[in-house]
This record gives sequence, structure tokens and C-alpha cells, in this order.
Amino acid sequence: MSASLKQKIAEVFDEPGCDKNQAKGEKERKKGCTKQLSPGAAAGGCAFDGAKIALQPIVDVAHLVHGPIACEGNSWDNRHSASSGSTLYRTGLTTDINELDVIYGGEKRLFKAIREVIDRQHPPAVFVYQTCVTALIGDDIEAVCQRASEKFGVPVIPVNSPGFAGPKNLGNKLGGEALLDHVIGTREPTHTTPYDINIIGEYNLSGELWQIKPLLDALGVRILSCISGDGRYDEVASSHRARVNMMVCSKSMINIATRMQQRWDIPYFEGSFYGISDMSDTLRQIARLLVARGAGADLIDRTERLIEVEEARAWQRLAAYKARLKGKRVLLITGGVKSWSVVSALQEVGMEIVGTSVKKSTKEDKEKIKEIMGLTAEDSAHMIDDMTPRQMYDMLREARADIMLSGGRSQFIALKARMPWLDINQERHHAYAGYEGMVELVDEIDKALHNPVWQQVRIPAPWDEVDAGMLPMQVATPIPPATSAAALGA
Repeated sequence: MSASLKQKIAEVFDEPGCDKNQAKGEKERKKGCTKQLSPGAAAGGCAFDGAKIALQPIVDVAHLVHGPIACEGNSWDNRHSASSGSTLYRTGLTTDINELDVIYGGEKRLFKAIREVIDRQHPPAVFVYQTCVTALIGDDIEAVCQRASEKFGVPVIPVNSPGFAGPKNLGNKLGGEALLDHVIGTREPTHTTPYDINIIGEYNLSGELWQIKPLLDALGVRILSCISGDGRYDEVASSHRARVNMMVCSKSMINIATRMQQRWDIPYFEGSFYGISDMSDTLRQIARLLVARGAGADLIDRTERLIEVEEARAWQRLAAYKARLKGKRVLLITGGVKSWSVVSALQEVGMEIVGTSVKKSTKEDKEKIKEIMGLTAEDSAHMIDDMTPRQMYDMLREARADIMLSGGRSQFIALKARMPWLDINQERHHAYAGYEGMVELVDEIDKALHNPVWQQVRIPAPWDEVDAGMLPMQVATPIPPATSAAALGA
């Protein structure tokens, strides 16, 4: 690991917005989190993957991976981050280094690749991602990017986050550091207003940002920059002129919010777009902070009127679902901000949370879960740090939960247990943010729970009901039509 990368990681770990860091003494804080990573520590996502996830939703930028083609193949388009304009971000670009590059170095290949990307795509900027192999052979992507930027007159941004540096969450922060070092503050917006905000850590999964933007538009609040969902390079570069920052995703980019507060005096808060009450609280916090920063005082009254209308409309649409979902038990296997935010959203329609994953949650997230679920300080039975697949299967098989909400990697556990499952993670095809998103989430849960296929797949197979002493040939005897119809619920 290069000295510059070690220094950058130490700076990232010396984070004033981190709960663990705040509890340390001055000497420990300066030392940072220097614990050596154990083999397999990056399982579930490496630092490169985290940086790519964090920055790829900037849609008009060319994202060039300097490394073997497999690195780009494993990270390309792995989230449904939607764009309202350019689709360049969905074009997989890689230097595809080979054995000779490992021996002689890949810097010349990288420089040529940058030139080709600029000539063919004409992007406003090129982001170059370091990977494990090129970092190990010592390729200096910072020097190559600086030379290419001077030569071609286009910003070329080095993202130094090789996979071996640590887990995905560290990669998110290293991606944020690349923006802080080379992008944010390098350009000025065409104009500013007292109602400009940045949204940090929102990736516009399945178009969720577009469910929030009309609400802010109705209040006259302008999203100066979203970092990074449906983002544009010029918007991110001029984001230092916003009045308020909102932090969305479980502090994955908390370093951007804290550094912008230090450098440009932009206050930030952590909010959520999931659930009716959380959405309303977020709008209120935005309004209060903007008024404190010079916006018109009438913004607070207008916000309350909008909340009243939107909440009434949402609850009216949810009324039909509450009777069907009341008392249904949910196993929630996700992480970060969704741990407490989705818990709050599901409880609003009367569902019961039998367990929620807190593997990726901060101390603050865990405290919010306890508060929302009414747990005592000692009671952590419903908060699961790291549930194994066997434990998930047992919980579902024993009917301690009626449905599991998780990411795609856990779906097969639910299917094997013959229990309903709903994707609530990054690969999902439905947007669940805002008031409209809450209705969509409840509708999808209702459809999953009451799908007749679950009753059918739980019917014992004919050969499971046959006596053990019967001959194998007798197992194949056709079932009488009446029995088949009854078994299928006809």
C-alpha cells in the first residue's frame, strides 16, 4: 500500500462525524483506525467496489477502471441508478491490463486509454479507478491523471481505492475524498439562491430522487447537487455554494458533509426519505435550516401545508392495506440508514419487526432502532449484528416471520424456506422514497404476502405423503383429479 494511500485512509478514519471517533482520546483519534485487515474482511464488497458504487451515478462522467477486465465486469451497472440525461455512466470502460503490463507497468496503457475516451466520448471529466493489481505493481495514477488533464484540457480525476485497502464502506469514503480533493469547489454555479441544498449519499435507485424532487420544487427548494444520483460533473464541482447539506445514506459519505462544513461553513443533517413520518421530518429540517441560513420565514408555513396535504393523501391510499398487513411479522436484513428508517415505515402500517440487521449500522442508527421499536438499553434480541444463512432459514421455516425484506443475495434462503421475500436493497426495481414510495413499498409487500403461489409451493409433494413401505413404482401413480384440485385450492 502506497504512503499516500495510507495517509488518505488515516485522514478518512480521523472523522469528526464518526461516533466511534468521538469517543476516543486525542492521541487515539490521531492514530486512526489502523487495525490490520484480516483475510476476507472485504467480503461482500471491496474498497474499489465501494468507490465505484459511490461515484458511478454521476451520469455524464466517463468512469475508467485501471485494472483487469474482471474488476469492471464485477462492478458495472450493479445498481439501478437512473439518469434523466446522459447514459455515459453505463458504458463499461477499462484498460484491461495483461501479463506484460504487470511486468512492465500499465501507466502508458492508462494514458492512451484516457486519450481514447476523451476523443470518442467527449466527457466533461474522466474518473480513473485504481484496482488491486495496478496498485500492487506501483502504477502512479495520480501522476498519469495530472499529466493527461494538462495535455487534453479535461479534468481527469484519480480515485485511489484499490480493493485490498478495506471494505466497501471505506471505498465509499475514499470516493468522497477524490471529490473533495479534485472536484468540489473547482467551478462556480451560473447562479445561486437562498434555497439551494445538496443531497449527499442519495444514488437515485430506480428513480427515488425523482419522487423527492417534486416535493422540494413545490417548496421552491433547489437541489444544487445530488452526490451522486443523477448527478452532473458541473453540479458536483459547484456544490460548495449550497446553503444546506442533507446526508442520506448511513454516513457512507459523511466525510463530504463534515469537510464541506469545515471548508465552506455549510451545515448538514442526517435525514431519511423512507416512511411518512421520516419524510415529513426531513422536509421540516430542510426548511428550518434554510430559514436559519437566510431563506424566507414563510418557508416553514409552506412546508407544513405541503406535509398536511401529502400525509392525508398517503394515509388515504394506505388505509386499504392496513387491515391486510396489521400484525404481519417482518424479518429485515439490510443495513445502514434503512435499518431504522424502514423499521419506522413498516410500523406505521401496523407490521411487526421480529428482527433487523444492524451489521452496517452506526451507533446512532442502533439507538434510533431501539427508540422506534421501544426497546430497552439491554434488549437487543431484535437487533442482529450478523445473521448467518442457517439462522435466517430457521427463523423463516419456523414461521417466526411472515416475510423477509433483504438484498438479492438472501433471496434464495427465503425461497428455500418457501416464504415470501421482497428486494429492498440496491438491485430493486421499485422506488420506495417519499410519500409515493411508501405506498409503493406497502403495495409490493401486500402482493408478495398474498401471492397464491406460496400456498401452492407449501403443499407436500405426492411422494412425500407415500408410506415408506410402498414400492418406488407405486409413487408414480397419478393423483385423482378431485384430490389435485383440492390440493391446488380450487
